[in-house]
Amino acid sequence: MEYEEEQFLQLSGLQHFYFCRRQWALIHIEHQWAENFRTMDGALMHERAHDKELTESRGDRIVTRGMNVFSRTLGVSGECDVLEFHRAPCGIPLPGRQGLWQPFPVEYKRGKPNPQAGDTLQLCAQALCLEEMLCCEIAQGALYYGELRHRQPVDFTQELRQSVRDCLREMHELYRRGHTPKVKPTKSCNACSLKELCLPQLLRSRPVSAYLHEHLEEEP
Repeated sequence: MEYEEEQFLQLSGLQHFYFCRRQWALIHIEHQWAENFRTMDGALMHERAHDKELTESRGDRIVTRGMNVFSRTLGVSGECDVLEFHRAPCGIPLPGRQGLWQPFPVEYKRGKPNPQAGDTLQLCAQALCLEEMLCCEIAQGALYYGELRHRQPVDFTQELRQSVRDCLREMHELYRRGHTPKVKPTKSCNACSLKELCLPQLLRSRPVSAYLHEHLEEEP
């Protein structure tokens, strides 16, 4: 199956979806958004990384920024913060460049690594898009964390690739239905920029229908 361009979802939504399906739906289905320090700090970091006018050549490495990527089989599109091309015998040809070059995506993140953030999913999705666009194989990329100020390599394993496909399949289904799921509130809700829009504390409350049903049954 291939998706039409008007069906493409935002690649950056993968991170929202992995963190909280309700947060993703509020942003990408209901188009609600709110800023906090974390979102503003992250936006500034990405603004610096996405300088499309800046392309660098450093010996056996070419560095590009803000490259648009997409996949018709996944139905997703977005941008790579930084896409490097490393000279390699198993790479691909580039216009105006001698030799072969291996694509290597790099995603910039504020803070430090968080297994619950879905950073590796977003990076892997970029690699899957690039593989489809450039007809190549990409085994590895990297995440750069602003708080640590160094890169962490990420292997694009079959398990990680399948997780990306599974998440996107569920995202497309929710988007098609226009459905915003309910979720169980967690401690992570306190750090969410949509806390005041989502009102997670209300999700703990019993629905009015259940309350009425219970008391009507008690009446003689």
